[in-house]
Amino acid sequence: MAQLPVGSSALIQSLPTGRVGLTRLRELGLTPGVKVLVVRRAPLGEPLEIRVRGSNIAMRNHEAADIVITPVEA
Repeated sequence: MAQLPVGSSALIQSLPTGRVGLTRLRELGLTPGVKVLVVRRAPLGEPLEIRVRGSNIAMRNHEAADIVITPVEA
């Protein structure tokens, strides 16, 4: 997910288990089958801000890189 451009949407396919940062994101609603939208990136490229289930969430690129997604039309 780290490579998605701003304004792009995707469906989450999977998240690895056992990593504290990704467990936090799962608890915030990032689960397989959920649609996410890339809202913006900070000036230096991270954090990445996404919209999921009506909430905006910020994450680092190394967390986003571990999330397997399928891009979809917005």
